Amino acid sequence: MYIEIRTYQLKNGSVPVYLKAVEQTGIGIQQKHLGRLIGYYSSEIGAINEIVHIWAYSSLDDRQKRRANLANDPDWQAFLPQIAPLIERAENKIMLPAAFSPKEADK
Repeated sequence: MYIEIRTYQLKNGSVPVYLKAVEQTGIGIQQKHLGRLIGYYSSEIGAINEIVHIWAYSSLDDRQKRRANLANDPDWQAFLPQIAPLIERAENKIMLPAAFSPKEADK
């Protein structure tokens, strides 16, 4: 299993607008294509105006295929202009669990 951690630094004060748009429209489109959402978070302490969402994939090929399907979805393309202007910086990490890490199948 591979974990993708996507972190967005948003413009000051835009977290509520961003989260509302994702909740009302974006998350449904994402889950249709990306599959297993581990969590979707906003920062409370530390870096402010930060959003983190975490997704699980069976392989890097699985991730690549799912992300391509999302990018090609007309509903996603129509949604992006609602959130893109709110994002100042984006970071993406792909994490591979250690051999002793709990696996998704173990849950």
